[in-house]
Amino acid sequence: MREVRVDLGDRGYAVYIGRGSLGEIGGIALRHGLPKRAGLFTNPELVDPYAERVLNSLRDAGFDPWLCLIPSGDEHKSLEEASRIYGEMLENRMDRKSAVIALGGGMVGDLAGFVAATYMRGIPFVQVPTTLLAQVDASIGGKVAVNHPKAKNLIGAFHQPRFVLIDPETLKTLPERDLKAGMAEVIKHGLIMDRELFEMVESELEGILSLDMPLLEEVIARSCADKARVVERDEKESGLRAILNYGHTVGHAIEAATGYERFRHGEAVSIGMVCAGRISLRRGMMTEGEFARMRELLERTGLPVDFPDDLDPHLVLKLIRHDKKVKAGRLNFILLEGIGRARIVDDVSEEEILESMRG
Repeated sequence: MREVRVDLGDRGYAVYIGRGSLGEIGGIALRHGLPKRAGLFTNPELVDPYAERVLNSLRDAGFDPWLCLIPSGDEHKSLEEASRIYGEMLENRMDRKSAVIALGGGMVGDLAGFVAATYMRGIPFVQVPTTLLAQVDASIGGKVAVNHPKAKNLIGAFHQPRFVLIDPETLKTLPERDLKAGMAEVIKHGLIMDRELFEMVESELEGILSLDMPLLEEVIARSCADKARVVERDEKESGLRAILNYGHTVGHAIEAATGYERFRHGEAVSIGMVCAGRISLRRGMMTEGEFARMRELLERTGLPVDFPDDLDPHLVLKLIRHDKKVKAGRLNFILLEGIGRARIVDDVSEEEILESMRG
C-alpha cells in the first residue's frame, strides 16, 4: 500500500492508497486511535458494494459503527441536510468522543466533513473517497463545506481528517462520466505544478480511462502528493494554495448558474480552465501551442471545453462576484505561465472574463 504524508504538524495525516484497502480500514482506524463509536456516512447506492465491507472491517476491529445515509446529488450538500444529520447523530448517541467516516464522492466528504467540524464544536473524521475527483482532490486538505444557492461551498471550515483511505478498485463501479470528470482535477494538477504528470496523462490517457489499476495508482498517488505539498505550505489558503482553484472561478459560477444539476464539478472546471487559459494566452503568459495542448487533452478525456451557448455570460459574471476568492473587492484569479506553472493575479478585468467565456 502506498502512503502519502500531509505534513501539518500535530494536524498531519497519512493518505493510504491501495487496491482492496477498504477491508483494512478497521485495523488502520485502530492504529490511528479513532473513537470506537463511529458514524459511516454514505449514499444509498454505495451500501451494497462498499459500505458493508467497511462496517464489517470496523466491527472486526472492535468498533461500534452505525450507518447514516445521505441522498445523492450536490443539491443535498446544504445546511438543511446538515441539520437533519445532526438530529440523526444525537439519536445514535454520537458525542465528542465519536467519529465520522465519509464513504463516497466529494459531496459526501464535504458534507460529512462539515458536519464533523461543527458537531459539538468538532469531532474526528476520516475520508474514504470512492470517486476519482474525491480521491485526487476533495478528500485532501481539510476544506469542508456546504453550498448556498448563490455560491458553491460558501459555508464551511478547515477540518483535517485523521487519515484518508483510497481504494482504486472503487473506480470500477464509477460511471464513465464521473471518471472523466475526476480527470479534470488530475489534469489541473499537471497544469498548475506538475508538467511530468500532465505529460504522463497525455501519453497514458487510454490506459487510465480503461482502468489500468497500476497506472491509476500511480496517477492518484502523484496527484495526492502534489496537493499535499501545496496544503503543507498554505493550509488555509492565504496564498499559494489558491493555485488549486485554477479553472474553479468560472467553473463554480457555471455550476451555480445551472443549479448544480447540469454539469459535474469536473466538467464545469474543465470549461473554466479553458477560459482561464484563454486569458493567460491573451496576456502572453502561455503560447498558442500550450493552450492547444491543454484544450486537446481535455477534449480527448471527454470533457467539455466550450462555454455553453445557452448560458448568459453576464449571469456567470454576477455569480463570480459572490465568489470566496473576491477579497476587498478584487478577484484573485489563477492564470498559467505555460504548462506546469501557475500564477495568482488580482487584476483580471470583468471584460477579460466575459471575453474568455465568449471564446
